[in-house]
Amino acid sequence: MTFKPQFLTAAVVTAMMFGSTASALTNADVKSENDRIAEQFSDDKADCRDLKGNARDICMAKAKGTNSVLKAELDVRRNDTPKARYNLRIARAEAEYNVANEKCDDLAGHLKNVCVKDAKAALTAAKVDAKADMKVGDLNRSADAKIAEARQDAAADKRDANYAAAKERCDRYSGDAKDRCIADAKSRYGVK
Repeated sequence: MTFKPQFLTAAVVTAMMFGSTASALTNADVKSENDRIAEQFSDDKADCRDLKGNARDICMAKAKGTNSVLKAELDVRRNDTPKARYNLRIARAEAEYNVANEKCDDLAGHLKNVCVKDAKAALTAAKVDAKADMKVGDLNRSADAKIAEARQDAAADKRDANYAAAKERCDRYSGDAKDRCIADAKSRYGVK
């Protein structure tokens, strides 16, 4: 049983074409990409027609998986959010699972059972990892905001303490000299 390499390389080619950064897509761009994805899916399915039995099932699983992954990649390009990236990882995991599960049909008995369990374990691991990474990303964003707030508070406290010390040093002067000293301290430490 032979497979055309285009099934496996479609996602890689798309990733290389568009890179890892999201760009603003117009409605026309989205429609064009959706049309291209649909055309590729149709071509991939046509390539499976000549195959028989489980080879055809594996080929169709690859075609459907590639289609799902390409759609998820387009969604990430349109809307690069943690949820969209999570959905892309899930689409990839499910595509791999479906192909692996179809390949298990070539086996029998205990070997088939082990193959199915291994495929299911890989799917579960991929889903759990994707979910954990999304949660870690959320926590990191939250932590980054808290860290920035803590640093701002610390900077404000340092500024206030330094201004208070500078103002205290100005007490040794009187009149215009003291006013200039305080004005200089206010300017230096950004106090109004």
